Amino acid sequence: MHTQIVDYIAAQPERTRGDMQTLHELVSTLMPGCRLWFLDGKDENGRTVSNPSIGYGAFTRPYAGGRTRELYQIGLSANTSGISVYIMGLDDKRYLAETYGAALGKARVTGYCIKFRRLQDIDLAVLETAIRDAVARTGA
Repeated sequence: MHTQIVDYIAAQPERTRGDMQTLHELVSTLMPGCRLWFLDGKDENGRTVSNPSIGYGAFTRPYAGGRTRELYQIGLSANTSGISVYIMGLDDKRYLAETYGAALGKARVTGYCIKFRRLQDIDLAVLETAIRDAVARTGA
């Protein structure tokens, strides 16, 4: 797992690589000893369905009908337009945007995703606070 994460970060374009490394170190520090995930973005048939991502922590997501699925709590993914930080498990889909959106800087915030071009475009301390808050709220 660790090798896949290191290789994924190293394979990023130079403008993204350092930011991904910084974020990986930040989340690893905030969640020491947590479960690490690496998702290659492929489904069970080998088709690409999403960008690869690094995950931290774990929580069980309930679905209608009583089904559940284990997912990572915090995720990092590089994409063509920058970096996405996924904060999973929050009940209120407006919480991230309403609580942290304006203070983050040049970021687009949706129900569970904070997306930005470069780390220098956002306030890293606010992102750290949002991650700490989510980890506390979801008990991971």
